[in-house]
Amino acid sequence: MNGSGLDFEKPILELERKIEELKKFTSQENINLSSEIKKLEGRLEEVKKDIFENLTPWQKVQIARHPKRPYSLDYINMIMKDFVELHGDRAFGDDKAIVGGLARVDQHKVMIIGHQKGRDTKENLMRNFGSAHPEGYRKAMRLMELAEKFKIPVITFIDTPGAYPGIGAEERGQAEAIAYNLREMAVLTVPIIVFVIGEGGSGGALGIGVGDRICVLENAYYSVISPEGCAAILWKERAKAPEASAVLKLTAPDLLKMGIIDEIIEEPLGGAHRDHEKTAHNMKKTIKKFLSDTKGISSGKLINARYEKFRKIGVFQSKQV
Repeated sequence: MNGSGLDFEKPILELERKIEELKKFTSQENINLSSEIKKLEGRLEEVKKDIFENLTPWQKVQIARHPKRPYSLDYINMIMKDFVELHGDRAFGDDKAIVGGLARVDQHKVMIIGHQKGRDTKENLMRNFGSAHPEGYRKAMRLMELAEKFKIPVITFIDTPGAYPGIGAEERGQAEAIAYNLREMAVLTVPIIVFVIGEGGSGGALGIGVGDRICVLENAYYSVISPEGCAAILWKERAKAPEASAVLKLTAPDLLKMGIIDEIIEEPLGGAHRDHEKTAHNMKKTIKKFLSDTKGISSGKLINARYEKFRKIGVFQSKQV
């Protein structure tokens, strides 16, 4: 793996460094060290399994934010072909924190929309670190309405710490833009599948997050608030973010157990940032199955099922004592 790792990945990175050194030494000195390399590779797999099968919620949040993790455009390039990006909300401007356009998944035509972060400081500033302005959500809805007009399924990729909370965004109607998307996605007459690929933060995630099927990658998170924001409110101390991560129940298994999501997309051992192609392959399988399952379903049945799906979230029963 290239680049620096997270704190809990250090034992893995150390073993990987040793293996690379032995391989390089073997090549340069023409000495057979295959048995030693094999032992280290076996040990590496054991350490990976031990670490990544016992991650805390906070550690999963850190993986969801990993700078080497694939972003929306990466998945678009790996899963789809003939992508034509469409720009602008036809009202204010083009928000580069949200990308979208027409594409194909094998023989299926789709409309793809997703949050997009940057790989370096310059691109992150251009993409606003994946935090969209109202024009981004209005662009997303414009593309969804275009998909509806031509009866094309919609795919969304969520990866944002939250919608941008700046004064300009609020002046241009941030809350209204997100609320409008929630309402209109609920009654969109074409199939919608949603993937949380990294961070799924608050209303910024919900703005493109209403769908017939909600999928979360194994090490992504989906939450009403960031762990740091929750810690600042509950404990008046952002350093309590690890504790907040645990109580928020933001990991994929917790979300599935509570009925908030429909499916967990498996990541390669060590996280999506260690094997982009394998993660994309797993997502593509789910997309193809969804497109096949929803083909020919009437718009009325789609909307009714979507309505019932979201009405069930948060339902509980109480007993009188």
